[in-house]
Amino acid sequence: MNAVSKETRIERVEVYGYDVNYAHGTYIMSGDRRITSLPSTIVRVITTAGAEGFGEVCPLGPAYLPAFGGGARAAMELLGPAVIGQDVADHSGLNARMDDALMGHGYAKSAVDIASWDALGRHSGLSVAALLGGERQTRFPLYYAVPLGPVDEMAAYVEDRRSEGIHNFQLKLGDDPRQDAERVRVVAERASEGDTIVADANCGWRSQDAVIAARLLEDLDHVLYEQPCPTIEECLLVRERTTLPMVLDEVIVDVAALLRAHAANAMEQINLKIGRVGGLTKAKQIRDLCETLGLRMTIEDTWGGDVTTAAVAHLAGSTAPEAFFAASFMNDWVLERVAGHQPHSNNGYGVLPKGSGLGIEVDLSLLGAPIFTFV
Repeated sequence: MNAVSKETRIERVEVYGYDVNYAHGTYIMSGDRRITSLPSTIVRVITTAGAEGFGEVCPLGPAYLPAFGGGARAAMELLGPAVIGQDVADHSGLNARMDDALMGHGYAKSAVDIASWDALGRHSGLSVAALLGGERQTRFPLYYAVPLGPVDEMAAYVEDRRSEGIHNFQLKLGDDPRQDAERVRVVAERASEGDTIVADANCGWRSQDAVIAARLLEDLDHVLYEQPCPTIEECLLVRERTTLPMVLDEVIVDVAALLRAHAANAMEQINLKIGRVGGLTKAKQIRDLCETLGLRMTIEDTWGGDVTTAAVAHLAGSTAPEAFFAASFMNDWVLERVAGHQPHSNNGYGVLPKGSGLGIEVDLSLLGAPIFTFV
């Protein structure tokens, strides 16, 4: 092992927990899934040279994906000891070591993986965006998700966010397809020039209801249709019956799923969630493939605070603008700040943090004592 890799070995891992509270009351998705507060987990790695790095994972409750906050923290009891001595510059080796220690649970591994990128950036003096391929855009559009509810409430929510500079809106649907179509249509009628509306059922329809909703929305030219059904097969059946541009989200869990969906001509766009695919290392693989295949991306994560937002910003900032749709700055969606609400959005746009690593400074005093410490 050379001198540099000795300096970049992980010497210590600390795991912290805190709760994030939704900034707008109750977040509602299809199936009456409601979110007001979620447990988020932050991982801190420290290298032999003293460089520290932070990562965060915050699953969107136990009924969105096969992931939940308690599972993330339990997994750290296996992942923490496994990565002691691993080189933060060797992302493939680090992920292989975690896979040897625990099958699956990519969401939990993502926090460790993100922390390793942050530590490497701080050690090298480079931003994570530079390490991910280069800083391609320093400012990029954001989107906001609109909780499922009465049509007037959803329309008012959109108008409030538009006043803040947002022009991309993801409407949560998955109720009665005719009522959902009316929700979209009312919002579309009040849309401003340049607004894009994403009709997102979060897997909440079966194919028949999804086809009904699609036919009712067919004439709206600034509407995208996102993940109407739980499986690729059902989404493909719907796609055959609509010209609405299709976005896939929950089913894009890895490179194999992306390639399968692309081979079936299933979508024009995906939502790339860092935690769902296992961290920045695997998200970069998928991102690079999407750029090559001509697919557009929303870059985000399932939920989280400042650390999650910083990771999203660096992946977004290192993505080609022509392959990019929007990002979500989750720290605008929650009340808690662990790094001073950095990076901060500005008039509907996200910005790429300056400085090395993730470019943020986490205030450990806000997190309390570590849940676990591994040395």
